[in-house]
Amino acid sequence: MGLIATVWILVLLLGGGLALERTLTGQVEENFDEQLEYILTAMIASAEVQPGGEVSFYRVLGDQRFLEPGSGLYWQIDGDGQDPWPSRSLWDRTLELRGVVERDGGGGFDSEPRFYNSRQFEGEPLRIAERTVILPGSDTRWTFAVASATEEIDAQVQRVRLILIWSFAVLGLGLIGMALLQIRYGLSPLRRVRAAIQKLRTTGENRITEPLPEEVQPLVEELNALLAHSEKQAEEARRHAGNLAHALKTPLTVLTNAATARAPDLSDAVFRETRVMQRHVDHHLARARAVGRRAVGHARTNVRESAEAVRRAVERLHPEGRLDIAGSGSAEVAVERQDLDEILGNLIENAAKYGGGSVFVTIDQEPQADQCLIWIEDDGSGIPEAERTRIFGRGARLDTDKPGTGLGLAIVRDVVEIYGGSVRLGESEDLGGLLVELSLPRA
Repeated sequence: MGLIATVWILVLLLGGGLALERTLTGQVEENFDEQLEYILTAMIASAEVQPGGEVSFYRVLGDQRFLEPGSGLYWQIDGDGQDPWPSRSLWDRTLELRGVVERDGGGGFDSEPRFYNSRQFEGEPLRIAERTVILPGSDTRWTFAVASATEEIDAQVQRVRLILIWSFAVLGLGLIGMALLQIRYGLSPLRRVRAAIQKLRTTGENRITEPLPEEVQPLVEELNALLAHSEKQAEEARRHAGNLAHALKTPLTVLTNAATARAPDLSDAVFRETRVMQRHVDHHLARARAVGRRAVGHARTNVRESAEAVRRAVERLHPEGRLDIAGSGSAEVAVERQDLDEILGNLIENAAKYGGGSVFVTIDQEPQADQCLIWIEDDGSGIPEAERTRIFGRGARLDTDKPGTGLGLAIVRDVVEIYGGSVRLGESEDLGGLLVELSLPRA
């Protein structure tokens, strides 16, 4: 920021300084030319033609420098067929004048003075103003010229440039210093935020609570939200680890006791308990994946494509059943495809396993709702209303005659809640069995 401010200040001051220098030096040169033009006009107004055809002044020019040789201010009059008449200040020198410039309709004389620079005198550059006129009572074209050394105007221009350089240098340094101070002062709240974050790390606090300027308050709020999010994820990880350890404790105890007692059904117990442990591990891994994917960003998955993939798998496991899918084919939810397959797979497989053989899936039942509503219905015996809350617990099973671990609905509930959705059980009006209302955020 300081470098950018410095570059822009230098560019703007350089451009403004050059423009101002051009304006002021042009004004000095214009004033200088006006003085020469004033003297030239006075010369022409004071000139008259003598009976012999020579020109003279009927009044003396007021500037004393015309009488001092080498004074730097000169005049000279040239005429056709006449010898040049120089001022005393020229002494033994004469000016090389350009004379009249013929123009269309000019009549052989100049209507306006002409200005130009001359270096005919070594070491003494001149600025010359001249004009060719025809005086009354004479047909001769007379060229009047006034010349002045440019040392004076050069000195004035040099003084103007020196003043501008020093003024703009001081102004530039002042602006750069003020910009750097402004940057330092403006960024001071960020140093306070850094100190607050360092305090969090050293003192163990979990939020930034000290008052800070309004300009950085949104940043502080986002930091606090990030800290809260990280704390929530850490707490979820600790809880999952504890739950997994607790879930594995019972199967490991059963296996240890069976092995110690050398039970005859040890192989069956190992197979049964390892399946339970594997299901628990899958459950917690599914939750961990869902949390990690949610933290990465918003996903976008087509519900119909996921449901069709699940149907193909379920139809291979239950070829005798019937599975119909209806509803929107373009509905998309903010859930990763693998997690949506896990959710729908558990729900549809349960419907096919515990229902009467018919499963009906409706996608986006309420298109105007904020979330995408998915219905999964079967024609089974359903679940009593009193058991609909308990069935989501880990290991909860109502039908123990069929194989399973009782973790499918628990996985569904946990993953759905991680993505900000909900799942509710009810009674199907069309099929008479269980109705699962799955609500997921739209993508």
